[in-house]
Amino acid sequence: MELLRNAVRPYAWGSRTTIAEMLGRPVPAPHPEAELWMGAHPGDPSYLVGRDGAERSLLAGIEADPTGQLGDATASRWGNRLPFLLKILAAEEPLSMQAHPSAVQAAEGYAAEEAAGIARDAVNRNYPDPTAKPELLCALTEFHALAGFRDPHRTIALLEQLRTPGLSAHIDLLVGQPNSDGLRALFTTWITLPQIALERLVPDLLEACVAHLKARGEFAQECRTVLELAENYPGDAGVLAALLLNRLVLAPGEAIYLPAGNLHAYLRGTGVEILANSDNILRCGLTPKHVDVPELLRVLDFGCGDMPVSTGEQAGRLRTYRTDAPEFELSRVEWSAGETDEVVLPSRRPAILVCTGGEVAVGDLVVPRGRSVWVSASDGDLAVRSTGGDRAQVFVATVGAEAPEHDTL
Repeated sequence: MELLRNAVRPYAWGSRTTIAEMLGRPVPAPHPEAELWMGAHPGDPSYLVGRDGAERSLLAGIEADPTGQLGDATASRWGNRLPFLLKILAAEEPLSMQAHPSAVQAAEGYAAEEAAGIARDAVNRNYPDPTAKPELLCALTEFHALAGFRDPHRTIALLEQLRTPGLSAHIDLLVGQPNSDGLRALFTTWITLPQIALERLVPDLLEACVAHLKARGEFAQECRTVLELAENYPGDAGVLAALLLNRLVLAPGEAIYLPAGNLHAYLRGTGVEILANSDNILRCGLTPKHVDVPELLRVLDFGCGDMPVSTGEQAGRLRTYRTDAPEFELSRVEWSAGETDEVVLPSRRPAILVCTGGEVAVGDLVVPRGRSVWVSASDGDLAVRSTGGDRAQVFVATVGAEAPEHDTL
């Protein structure tokens, strides 16, 4: 076990207070800080901090001893690479609306772009790697998001409340086919509208949203979101697409899992995010970055309904957020103020533990809030306890539970 030093990513939508305060640095930070990365991503790997203070890249440590660090099963399955990335995500403004490909789609897209000679860092590159990118977000604070296509009948009810002359023909696409096919038809129409058509359509929609709010209509939250997005991204088709998605408010400890094809946008809040170690993103809108509409339509899942929200499965103090993603598994452990009982987490898989509240001891390492620990597959079971001060909380990230245990111990 070794402490980690992690990179902070300074995206413009980030917070100037959240990550700085968590790391014990001066607040506000000079610039927005959006994500704290923990893992072995080639773009910004964590650094292992030895007992003597010496540092080495976690990426280099895994490359030097993949079996010892990852275990036989993980090293074999994932090509000697750590398959997940753990983040603290702090959003003050909306992120881009996006979806991620399945493993098959990613492999096909990567091969096609390699064959076409598109540089991996090109602005129009969709697939810089050949792997899937499922992700899970667990809220640390109240967290607002759009995720998954809403039940079409509820969307029709919303759109009827906002019907304008310009929107009427579009709404009727869904009224005549209130299912995933109708959603595909309406979404495709909106995402391919010429800019001049968007500039005619959206102002009337915004006026309808204001009127709905004044009338205290049942879709007030959805209307506020449309108005906020339009202010930040005027003339963006993602403002229209937001009308089709579930509007979620997660309480601390609640999580959403975003499998391949799920269209989503994080709006604001702080959370722990775990995702497959991939950079494959298909953007829809709410961004100045490249939007590849045909490829987006190829990967989108137009299945519809309420977006599942998970509170995890409880076993003693351990709460685990189950998904079907083989790349990762996320668990949470909490202690009330003054509690110090030890929790033993069967490991034998590579893991990263991050303290998000209070202070904990991991073996003989003391880990304050904001710090994290790398646990190799060779370290065996993981013993964690609160040091007994304030309420303590840790998240533990590891590879998917279906992966066989390290078989050389």
